[in-house]
Amino acid sequence: MNKSIQETLEKVFGYQSFRLEQERIINHVLIGKDCLVIMPTGGGKSLCYQIPAIVSNGLTIVVSPLIALMNDQVAALHELGVSAATINSSINQGELNDIYAKMRDGKLKLLYVSPEKLMAGDFVNYLSNFTISLFAVDEAHCVSVWGNDFRPEYIQLKALKANFQTVPIIALTATADSTTQYDILKQLGLSDAKLFLSSFERKNISVEARSGLKRIVQIVDFVRQENGNAGIIYCLSKKSCETVASKLQAKGIKAAYYHAGMNTEDRNRIQRNFQNDEVQIVCATIAFGMGIDKPNIRWVIHYNMPKNIEGYYQEIGRAGRDGDSAKALLFYSWGDYVLLKRFIDEGEAHVTFKKVQSAKLERMWQYANAVNCRTNFVLNYFGEYRSDGCGHCDNCIHPPKIFDGRIYAKMALSATIRAKESISSSILIDLLRGSFKAEITTRGLEKLKTFGVGREVPVAHWSHYLTQMINQGILRIDFADYSKVKTTPLSQKVLYEDLQVSLTEYEGYKKAKAPKIEKKPIDFENIDQDLLVRLKTWRNNLAKEKNVPAYVILSNKSLQQVAAEMPTNDQELLQINGIGQKKLDSFGEIILAIIRG
Repeated sequence: MNKSIQETLEKVFGYQSFRLEQERIINHVLIGKDCLVIMPTGGGKSLCYQIPAIVSNGLTIVVSPLIALMNDQVAALHELGVSAATINSSINQGELNDIYAKMRDGKLKLLYVSPEKLMAGDFVNYLSNFTISLFAVDEAHCVSVWGNDFRPEYIQLKALKANFQTVPIIALTATADSTTQYDILKQLGLSDAKLFLSSFERKNISVEARSGLKRIVQIVDFVRQENGNAGIIYCLSKKSCETVASKLQAKGIKAAYYHAGMNTEDRNRIQRNFQNDEVQIVCATIAFGMGIDKPNIRWVIHYNMPKNIEGYYQEIGRAGRDGDSAKALLFYSWGDYVLLKRFIDEGEAHVTFKKVQSAKLERMWQYANAVNCRTNFVLNYFGEYRSDGCGHCDNCIHPPKIFDGRIYAKMALSATIRAKESISSSILIDLLRGSFKAEITTRGLEKLKTFGVGREVPVAHWSHYLTQMINQGILRIDFADYSKVKTTPLSQKVLYEDLQVSLTEYEGYKKAKAPKIEKKPIDFENIDQDLLVRLKTWRNNLAKEKNVPAYVILSNKSLQQVAAEMPTNDQELLQINGIGQKKLDSFGEIILAIIRG
């Protein structure tokens, strides 16, 4: 069996070796055992069920929540010569009948379906007429109320184990803390499943968090430094997607927006243009990019702070999927936190779910304001404990400067108490700086002894310091009372017992401070740039003709290796990563002709 899966890896997928835990997982599934796979985005989760599907007798059912993800994977499998299909709302009755016919004739190896379709009507009973070799539940965190994207329809999937007791189930996700992992197994009825946990560290991604002041200015500088590299900017609202895209376009940058308020045709067009490198940047809400295996996304920016670490880490994983260096930049502000907290509080979810989401938001806020290694923060969150710094986050590259902040803390606490704990953080800053704004004078706050005691401290600095005081529990925000700043039990200790308060200095945005990461050297040198251009032109034209993303034909990395090594025959072409027997049969002759030309 090991020989069989190695041959499939090389001949079908064009790779010479497995990554992370792939080989162990595949062998575990092939002996009929259940498992839960936690593997970071870009780690190669799909091979863990695609190879078992190819080498086994019968049909593999893949459960996925996203049409884009299913369509992309099916298109890629077709290019590899693997019989696969998807049943979703976008196909017509004729296509559905054709899929059923292939199932009856035993000509289908993988069938991708949504959880709604799988559990609708008597579809599960219909599947009992076939030899099912494996069930793969992708995005498995959706089954758990503790996950970052709980979907009630996933709960019904526990019927799979009840109806197909001897068929192995592989559940896969990129993000699940220990509580969520346990709940996934429980909800799917996998009482004897093995956990395969790959490292969450993404060593090729440099990670940075910045205060959300002058975000557009910072983004324009960042994008220009990227010299045309593809990237995604995630925004919290549909309006901000459009606004950010418009401002970038005004600067001559190729940007588009993508959100649920657009019609399907426009969304598909933007997604297609981005996949084919016709658009450099997409400003989008969080759904964009899920399941899209575009390997050359070099950076991801979060215009607003995400609602949890799971979602954030999944989203930055859409950069650098080819293993080359990439960047992730997070902007955050107290306004983001307050808005996200209000979304949770005003939602219609069960009170338990709200508590879980509030706790996850709190951890996200702590991550954004962390002064130690951000990678370790995430690893510890997911149960992979480590204390040594990662060397590729901003706090490791440029450690923040810490100072004794007791004077500033006492100023803020005194002002809060004298204002009878009745003001927001923004008004507190105005009070400390001695502003005569209407919000101050109408309340008579200019008459307080603490009025103007911190006037030498700029607004941005005060905002930075107050955020840290809140994180340290010296002050708190009362969301039930219009987000007013109030004291805590620690407040008295700071004022009267001289409790130590450590704050980090405000540095603001400096281009020179942006963290750098050494680019991983490419394994091949001396790329012929003219040949690379010709290869890309051929690939892009073929992709348009086939109506598939360009990387489904061949990835940029594969083309670069061809342009560097200039293979002269079929055997040399098979040594190119990403070229297996099927792609050699389909494209080998034309690639060799382009090289000879």
